[in-house]
Amino acid sequence: MPVLDRDGVGIHHERHGAGEGTPILLTHGYGASGAMWEPNLAALADGRLAITWDMRGHGSSDAPDEESLYGHDLCVEDMAALLDAAGAREAVLSGMSLGGYLSLRFRLRSPERVRALILVDTGPGFRNAAARERWNEWARGRADELDAQGESALPKGREQRHARHIHGARGIAHAARRMLVQDDSTVFQTLGEIDVPTLIVVGSEDTQFLAAAEVMEQRIPGARRIVLEGAGHAANMDAPDQFNAAVSDFLEGL
Repeated sequence: MPVLDRDGVGIHHERHGAGEGTPILLTHGYGASGAMWEPNLAALADGRLAITWDMRGHGSSDAPDEESLYGHDLCVEDMAALLDAAGAREAVLSGMSLGGYLSLRFRLRSPERVRALILVDTGPGFRNAAARERWNEWARGRADELDAQGESALPKGREQRHARHIHGARGIAHAARRMLVQDDSTVFQTLGEIDVPTLIVVGSEDTQFLAAAEVMEQRIPGARRIVLEGAGHAANMDAPDQFNAAVSDFLEGL
């Protein structure tokens, strides 16, 4: 089981496929794991390296007790370290939900390493401070529930039901307080600066993120948005054939 040592925190990851195509880094959503991409790997790893990984506190990665060992910046650094370990100078970043937000933050930090973006059932954060604080209150409440109830309080989405967190709910709670919360609107405000091909995928039943997908399409120059009919928040799992076809077409066009 490949583990990348990040200053004592082990980051579980797997590499799939090979070829001359630009590598793709697949980042899962909150409470899920890299296993959520299993229905897509045959297509996405065709002719290229595809890397799946588990965020801190998730799946088979370590779940440190110290809450300061979680956060957006640390996750972005983990993503860069995974690319370094694979010898990838640049990559296509594909992220679902929290993974999409982190992919946008990665582009802010290291734009020269991003060949393209695939944003799945995700959003760019909140421009409005009051709305952002309501979201943060919800995230902190989720963490409190996980602390009190353990794994029974984990989200019940398809991607989360597919995950196995070897350290239980502890790391997921820390991640809620440090990775789900948002400090500012920087990601939202800088969407117009994105200058790489961008594919936005959202499920037609993912009502929480339909508007966010439209906003990103409007603000990211040249972005293309695809709505997968009948799919929910994990569109890549709910409609894998349609997702794989759309993303493969996008990748071939790079």
